[in-house]
Amino acid sequence: MKKINLKSILKKTFKKDKLPKKVKKTKVLKKTKSKQIKKKKKLKKIAELNKKNIKNVQKNNNLRIPKSNEIKPEIKKIKKQETAKKEYKIKDYVVYPKHGVGQIVSISLKTIGGIEVNCYDIKFEKDKAIGNLPINKQSYLRPLSTINQVNKSISILKSKPKIKRSMWSRRAQEYDQKITSGKIYELAEVVRDLNKGDDLMVDQSYSERQLFEKAYDRILSEFQIVMGVSLEETQKKLDKALKRNLEVQQVPRVEPKKEETTEIAE
Repeated sequence: MKKINLKSILKKTFKKDKLPKKVKKTKVLKKTKSKQIKKKKKLKKIAELNKKNIKNVQKNNNLRIPKSNEIKPEIKKIKKQETAKKEYKIKDYVVYPKHGVGQIVSISLKTIGGIEVNCYDIKFEKDKAIGNLPINKQSYLRPLSTINQVNKSISILKSKPKIKRSMWSRRAQEYDQKITSGKIYELAEVVRDLNKGDDLMVDQSYSERQLFEKAYDRILSEFQIVMGVSLEETQKKLDKALKRNLEVQQVPRVEPKKEETTEIAE
């Protein structure tokens, strides 16, 4: 019979028990390490994304105007317009550059856009219309010319015409600007330059005739009121200065019958 050695048996048994325990520990350690690594990677990615988001937000904030720097327009509720000193009275004759000579019929209170405005009611006999001009914009009006200014404008009409060699479209614009300026001397220059006298054979375009008639009518109406003479007498004086006979080439004009009201605003 062989001798049984207890030590050897015990060693064998303990060795068998220890080996699988060691393997289990290594497996658990590997799993925990891999989890930790994954968590670290995720945290890094989250941190990078957060940095990018912060940069984008900073850029957007730089582009935006801060509320402290925003200039907000002051909204003032105006119910009545500021009053100005009246330079003209009722029944005064005035010249409005775009419409010519008119007479102030009355001064009335109008509501324009919810605001009460004092206006001159100006009657233009030529156009058979009444225009409303705010008193605050009376700088657009001018008083009638003096007798000295009328005499000077007649001397301009007697002088030689100054016609440029530029294109008609450009000259027409210049003439129209002179007419709408409302200045008596510039009106006289337009009438002088576009006057053809009694020469009916001269070709004259429709736009040229229109501009001449517009300037002629305005200067005629102003001269009549300043000189205090009838329309026929003032017309004769103008025709003498221009060396033309309107009785030969005068064309009857049809004027509107109805009287209209128009608001003048600039």
